[in-house]
Amino acid sequence: MTTPTFTPGRPLRVAVIGSGPSGIYAAEALTKQTGLPVEVDVFDRLPTPYGLVRYGVAPDHLTIKSVTKGFEKTLSDPRVRFLGNVEFGTDLTYEEVKAHYDAIIYTVGASSDRRLGIPGEDLKGSMSATEFVAWYNGHPDAAARELVLNATGVAVVGVGNVALDVSRILVKTVGELHASDIAAHALKALEHSHVRDVWVLGRRGPLQAKFTTKELREFGELEGADPIVKPGEIAVSEAEEATVTDNVVKKNLEVLRDFAARTPGGKERRVHLRFLVSPVEILDDGEGHVGGLRIERNRLDEQGNAVGTGEYETLPVQMVLRSVGYKGVALPGVPFNERQGVIPNVEGRVEGRPGEYTAGWIKRGPSGVIGTNRKDAVDTVAHLLADARAGALPLAPDATREAVDTLLRQKGVDVYTFHDWRELDAHELAQGQAQGRPRAKVVHRHEMLTHRRKGELAGG
Repeated sequence: MTTPTFTPGRPLRVAVIGSGPSGIYAAEALTKQTGLPVEVDVFDRLPTPYGLVRYGVAPDHLTIKSVTKGFEKTLSDPRVRFLGNVEFGTDLTYEEVKAHYDAIIYTVGASSDRRLGIPGEDLKGSMSATEFVAWYNGHPDAAARELVLNATGVAVVGVGNVALDVSRILVKTVGELHASDIAAHALKALEHSHVRDVWVLGRRGPLQAKFTTKELREFGELEGADPIVKPGEIAVSEAEEATVTDNVVKKNLEVLRDFAARTPGGKERRVHLRFLVSPVEILDDGEGHVGGLRIERNRLDEQGNAVGTGEYETLPVQMVLRSVGYKGVALPGVPFNERQGVIPNVEGRVEGRPGEYTAGWIKRGPSGVIGTNRKDAVDTVAHLLADARAGALPLAPDATREAVDTLLRQKGVDVYTFHDWRELDAHELAQGQAQGRPRAKVVHRHEMLTHRRKGELAGG
């Protein structure tokens, strides 16, 4: 194969499927290199960019969202286009992408969740933390869901940062939430919430918990909730503690011990941080709703695995949120490893598919933080560029922006551009400022599209 010469008139054309951190970091890496002229089109099925930064990061963690300033710079590059409201596999098929791009990078994350696999998991009031996060963050797929928080007790299964996020949102005061960019419908529902007790459940001990210290420490600083920790559930022998080398784990243990030593302040709400317990059955209240959660006490075996002891307890909860891990979802026409929940790849190169690549959680599984995805994307792009220089890419026969635009227009796809997003962003910020909040999100897809065409936007 003759090594192609990419020129400004015929640049390397790359389609990035997904506009979350991994996708934008991939676009950034492609534009930062100077060896090859390049054009990048970043697609997303939603009108809005930024993926989990907009719809997954906790609404009260605004500093984390400042990463979008860098994303904005990338999407403002004239070599990069954002094409929102375009769904891969339907609006734009795999074959059509291959016809117009020399390379594809799949960066769609891990949008599904793992199940507990216990009786009662499908009762009303039992759902994934993923769904709950999407609801309070105003994700278009979940914004129309009517959620009445009439539960007085909630169990959150899992001890990662997402579990802590949903627990914290459930017990924050309306005043605390007002200072966040939580969606208006969620703010209203939480204002009338009956929740008084939240149990955060980990099947192993405090040394195996996955949350970070900053998120844990926040439970000691809440206006209206006390953290409750049972000393016996965080007991760690001197020998075990001596083996700990991770500073985050050490600090977590310090914070948990501080919580355990505190006398509760009599606040309206409580967060019970429980360890060495596993849910075994979600109980039916007789009407198809959650009426309690049966948990079993665990011990750790020599390998550090949780083993049931046969001691049981029932928590008085009417809602159960599972937060035990994310998994990827297959894309039409793209290879997928069902067991691992990822696109099969070797260092980002999709197996058996020249010119196709992947980055982020759909590449390696749900691990790491936002910044982790930058190196991951850079590594993938390095392989793509090496393949481009080696002539290993199957060149697209119709590699122009105009061809893609014509195709989408003929199919009646209402493309949401980066300019459209900037206008929406400015509107949300202005509406938020008028309400004394950082942002007032527009949460319904039809509002984003319809009001854009009218030159106006509905309030979030």
